[in-house]
Amino acid sequence: MTVDETLHAPARAATRRARLQEPEAYDFRRPMTMAREHARVLEMAFETFARQWGNQLSARLRVSAQVTFDELALCSYDEYVRALPTTTAMVLCTVEQSRQTAVVQIPVGALMVWVDYLLGGAGKGDEREGRELTEIEMVLVRELLQLALGDLGYAFAGLMPLDVSVRSVQYNPQFVQAVGATDPVLKASFTLRSGEREDHASLMFPADLLLAGLLNGDGTDTRSAEESRALAVALEDLELAVQHVPVEVAVRFTPKTVRPQEVLAFAVGDVLPLEHPSSRPLDVVVDGVVLARAAAGNNGSRLACMVVDVEENL
Repeated sequence: MTVDETLHAPARAATRRARLQEPEAYDFRRPMTMAREHARVLEMAFETFARQWGNQLSARLRVSAQVTFDELALCSYDEYVRALPTTTAMVLCTVEQSRQTAVVQIPVGALMVWVDYLLGGAGKGDEREGRELTEIEMVLVRELLQLALGDLGYAFAGLMPLDVSVRSVQYNPQFVQAVGATDPVLKASFTLRSGEREDHASLMFPADLLLAGLLNGDGTDTRSAEESRALAVALEDLELAVQHVPVEVAVRFTPKTVRPQEVLAFAVGDVLPLEHPSSRPLDVVVDGVVLARAAAGNNGSRLACMVVDVEENL
């Protein structure tokens, strides 16, 4: 072996190992990425909301209050919940436009300080572990949060209508299933300052709710001419590539439902009656989706089928 082969052998081995790695599945219906321009638009909206929220707290609590927007992150709901404290106030809210669930997460201690201010106290609050809001305290907090959430409509007015109403409060994030565990969500993080106290809060929305609103309301194209040409070429290449991707096509009878005990009792010679009428065409299926109907027949010595109806007419 030459010196050159000795130097390049590890690199070739690493390349072979990399090629043997299994590709990671990517769900195009639920992408965990966000366009940079969309992220910036949402960040500006949440910054506006944070300023309004701080003004609301100062006016209602009669103390110097400030809310600062920290960051916007796209993650799964399970990742969002696992990053939260073991015990915290999870205020469940309803988005009126879609009836989906949003979450305002605030430490219980911060809420107790707000209640103390509202009742004329010095903002000492109550830091006892496991402390939950009483019915009277919940009424005060609900009213305060509802006023703040009303500013979401103002902050997002240029993007989409967004009306959010407070529904209930839970204290253990692990038992709150606002959306599916793997569903993508948008988490906006905030720093709350009330007097001398500082806390961290978050606002969670289902990602498809806000991103779909951005896509529907995005009527302008800010791409340069070069970027537009590159996009057109990429779309054309993608379309050509997809046209040559092999897919499995199946022709099937109407499925029949049986009980497990019948399946276990199957034996050679048993007859399984099908519920498919002899006069009805067969289903042409791709990946479990019926795309056409076809009549059975043959082509020379092989079985074949002739398409008699397509999906648009089904």
